[in-house]
Amino acid sequence: MVLVVVFGVALLVAVLLSGLAARTVLSTSFLFLVGGALVSDGFLGLIHITPDSEIVSVTADLALFAVLFTDGMHVSLPKLRANWKNPARALGLGMPLAFVFMGLVAHFLVGLDWTTSFLVGAVLAPTDPVFASAIVGRAEVPAKLRQLLNVESGINDGLALPVVLVLIAAAGPATTSSEASAGKIAVELLLGLVFGVVLPLLVSALVRFRLLGAEPKLQPLLPLATGIILYATCHLTHANPYLAAFSAGAALAHVSPEAKVSFEPLGEALAELAKFAALLVFGALLTPKLFGDLSLGGYAAVILAIFLIRPASLLLSLLGTRLTRKERLVAAWFGPKGFASVVYGLLVLQSGIPQAREAFTLIAVCIAFSIVAHSSTDVPIARVFDVEDLAGIPEPDDDATGRPEEVHTDVHA
Repeated sequence: MVLVVVFGVALLVAVLLSGLAARTVLSTSFLFLVGGALVSDGFLGLIHITPDSEIVSVTADLALFAVLFTDGMHVSLPKLRANWKNPARALGLGMPLAFVFMGLVAHFLVGLDWTTSFLVGAVLAPTDPVFASAIVGRAEVPAKLRQLLNVESGINDGLALPVVLVLIAAAGPATTSSEASAGKIAVELLLGLVFGVVLPLLVSALVRFRLLGAEPKLQPLLPLATGIILYATCHLTHANPYLAAFSAGAALAHVSPEAKVSFEPLGEALAELAKFAALLVFGALLTPKLFGDLSLGGYAAVILAIFLIRPASLLLSLLGTRLTRKERLVAAWFGPKGFASVVYGLLVLQSGIPQAREAFTLIAVCIAFSIVAHSSTDVPIARVFDVEDLAGIPEPDDDATGRPEEVHTDVHA
């Protein structure tokens, strides 16, 4: 119950300061992160949470699912088919480059074995939709840049998971290899995609029955019910919930635009609540001991991961595109690590591989640094795009992400 009180207080403070945060580098995400750290065993000792506590994996999992589901609704499938090249470059070239570079850094600077080093690279390669939404949700940012970051962060989590599972199997006892076989991973990914597409189609078909239909005040609950069923189904069948969430959001917005419009305010609020809860819990893991356990080489690896590896990888992948230099630089910088990496990092910690704790420490510190760095720079980055740039943003019907073009005053990070 102490955790509930702390969450309520942190939420109240965050809401009261949200207007200031929308205009400055102050970050509501940072408030929850610090709040969790202050009440943890490392400081006040009001709550006792360890990396193997179930609440850590559950809150991170829910936050990631909720944000992917709502972000999927902001993807216009027709516009994505017409403008797929930039996201494809980021996913097909930028992400593998980040994976390889991070693996090399983890091996030579931190001293992890080769398999564990590339496992760390796989965990930290995907960008996080939770914090990418801080820049994607701002109308000041050109639509093609928002689409690139939204699609990249929404899909790369599902792409990273098979690599993470295979490398865990390779680094651990031989008995785990059958659990992470390539065939099983492929089936889980396929099931996630199928469930994510089929379930919204079924719900949309049910709504069209003459005797069925939701009254206006209950319409926002229709996508919510779809998301709940999808989440439970994925976990019962071991389908990939993250690929399912993103594809379901996109499919639902495509087949039922009115459902997307009615659900958007509720969905954004629920996603924010899930994100804040997960940040508070993750913050409780950030004890002085955790930071003390990381070597100087580990801190060097963290700095390189945030300030060099992601930016260089994406800049290389975007060479020759029609994005302006400013847009490429923003896309290269805004590659935050977050709940996808938390979830995968917990898989590493609980896997029993020889260097699991060392790998998790590096991953956790990198995520913490990334949250602070990226969630406090969305306002300055949005202001980089001046009035002249705004003139080139399409009207709401032409927006590649499907987001309305009004300036948002809510704070995503």
